[in-house]
Amino acid sequence: MSSAVALQQEPAPITACTVSRDVQNFDLLIEDMEAELGEAWGDLSIRDAIAFFNQPDADALEFIAIAMDEEDEADFGEIAAIIKAAVEKGIKVLVIAEEVSPITLHQLLKLGAEEFVPYPLPEGALHDAIERMHAPQAAEPEAAAATAADTALRPAGSDLDGVILAVQGMAGGTGTTTFAVNLAWELANIDSADPAPSRGFLRRARKSEDTSLPRVCILDFDLQGGSVSTYLDLPRREAVYELLSDTESMDSESFLQALLTYNERLHVLTAPADMLPLDLITPEDIDRVLAMARANFDYVIIDMPKTVVMWTETVLTQAHVYFSTLELDMRSAQNTLRFIRALKSEELPVNKLRFVLNRAPRRSDMSGRGRVKKMAESLDISIEVQLPDGQRQVAQAGDHGLPLALDAPKNPLRREILALARSVHETAQSDTRAEASI
Repeated sequence: MSSAVALQQEPAPITACTVSRDVQNFDLLIEDMEAELGEAWGDLSIRDAIAFFNQPDADALEFIAIAMDEEDEADFGEIAAIIKAAVEKGIKVLVIAEEVSPITLHQLLKLGAEEFVPYPLPEGALHDAIERMHAPQAAEPEAAAATAADTALRPAGSDLDGVILAVQGMAGGTGTTTFAVNLAWELANIDSADPAPSRGFLRRARKSEDTSLPRVCILDFDLQGGSVSTYLDLPRREAVYELLSDTESMDSESFLQALLTYNERLHVLTAPADMLPLDLITPEDIDRVLAMARANFDYVIIDMPKTVVMWTETVLTQAHVYFSTLELDMRSAQNTLRFIRALKSEELPVNKLRFVLNRAPRRSDMSGRGRVKKMAESLDISIEVQLPDGQRQVAQAGDHGLPLALDAPKNPLRREILALARSVHETAQSDTRAEASI
């Protein structure tokens, strides 16, 4: 009798639980949980989850996987309470979501959910998510150092103090993304030994003196119509949404991993894969991303949405130069006037604006040059950069996913952007040398 009892094995402790309205609606999740955990997992209903956390059996729980679809959004309060209770008990939270709105997912991640995986589950996605949740405890200092070395970038906390150059169009079709992408590429490949005369655009520059090519990244903050990835033939990644949804837990490693590299020179944070609300991110989110970008790069180019949003002020305040693209037409003039009035009414730094005229008339077009002068005088602005019409080659370069320097290096638009990039870089270096001499 006693020997028979001794031969009985204790059941394996439950280390994970699914939480759902009905787990049978997520058959792929059941299969993957069994593959990952065997019998060491269980299932809880939404109503029973919090009560279970208070039982002794919950002490062994490492994580819960909340499986939900669009019908569960009506029960957001209950799900939010489950996440808060799990976090307080030290249980990690993974969200498995099918056709759930981005705003709801953003709120769940803000409450403390560490991972999000779409449903139907991609192959290996659950395994990867579990590995990531365990990574902070399992990661060794040597592994972290190896990851940092693989990025070939300086980590946050370095002495870099990157220059922020934002670009916003005063109207649609004014070449904002074309200008931002090509300016970023030219800066990433700038020949510091052959600078152009300074135009004095910058008020402050990076602190470190470095003779190597600058580190440059471009951030596509147009969450709805961003096309930087299209112009550089790069894929849009879910990692971007995950990063922007939880900037509080962002570190240098997660930030760099969300970036893509173009031709080993330019680092790109693409717009998210899905069209998202512009208020998905807050001024605090933008502030964290910009701080991380400045710590890792010499130049940070930001492609802004045409719409003024609640975090436009954050970018404008931190930008060294805020390029505003416009054309020689009434819509650009009216929008520019309204934009300036809005900034002045909020007492924002209008002096950071540098106006860029796209498709500017040729020097020989005296009538066109007169119109430019009249437009500047009527708006009480100075149009410091006039970009020529690159014509068909510009559209072709965008379709090919190439900067003009690689697709049409002799194009007049490319030459003007290159001259501007040299001017910006020379100004940055001059300011750096001046600071070093003080």
